[in-house]
Amino acid sequence: MTEAPLDSHLPRGTIVNEPVARVHFDGACQPPRGGGVATFGFVVDGTNLSHTDKGLAVPPWSPNATNNVAEYVAAIRALEWLRGRSFSGIVVVIGDSQLVIRQMNGEYDVKAEHLKAYHAHLQRLVQEFKEVRFEWVPREENTEADRLSKEALIDALPAARKLRPNLD
Repeated sequence: MTEAPLDSHLPRGTIVNEPVARVHFDGACQPPRGGGVATFGFVVDGTNLSHTDKGLAVPPWSPNATNNVAEYVAAIRALEWLRGRSFSGIVVVIGDSQLVIRQMNGEYDVKAEHLKAYHAHLQRLVQEFKEVRFEWVPREENTEADRLSKEALIDALPAARKLRPNLD
């Protein structure tokens, strides 16, 4: 007669490998304090995922063309891209924006009026996934998203200058 294992009273389950997406995001703005041209870049990789994107965060020369808005738009566009592919698993959102990361983690209040709508939109998007974690990294660990946001800025500046040519 064989004895039951000592832990036979413990419930057994199955291991489920939850799909995970990693998002690196970044924003750029010229001039940095706003009112110029703001762009975004993001990289998504993970379970059957690989995508990069970049572009204008908001129309050039608008009051919302700030670096912080560009950072928020980068994170928003990345989560919208995942949602558009019916991804609903775990998302790790990684960026070098202490403001966005700390606001999304509830460590900072959103005091700037122009950021409240972006923050609220990103919070709504977060609800569409099983879990979303926001993690800060130094700029040196966010190189691809940083490169994409700066590349988008270089791409956008010539056309933007035509709209407002007397600025440099």
